[in-house]
Amino acid sequence: MARLTQELLCDEAAVFSALESQHQESSLYGVTDGKAIGTYLEQKFKLYLKEKYNFLDGNSASGIDFPDLLVDIKVTRMKQPQSSCPFKSARQKIFGLGYSLIIFVYQKLDDTLNRTASLKIIRTIFVSAERTAD
Repeated sequence: MARLTQELLCDEAAVFSALESQHQESSLYGVTDGKAIGTYLEQKFKLYLKEKYNFLDGNSASGIDFPDLLVDIKVTRMKQPQSSCPFKSARQKIFGLGYSLIIFVYQKLDDTLNRTASLKIIRTIFVSAERTAD
């Protein structure tokens, strides 16, 4: 298996976004909790990548999704963007997070007839580490 790079991560995020936008998911029907939707999308993206690439999978202790690439995933809703602040210190706010972000911006649509939901990925954005300061 190939080693995942930042460039491949960005390419695969675009492909994944197109695929996920077509997917109907019954477990998300009626769900309004943004954190649950974000967790779902992050886990599904990582599983998608694991089928093709080797990479170090981050955890809550490391605080970053791809520690070997210095990239974290953020998922936010188009209508109500995430308002939580990623900065843990004034230093990070001024000089940056020290890692890059890949951001999935979605619109959730519930299909009441089929009792499924789809996440239309509106934008997939890569923000390099040097551009993460406030």
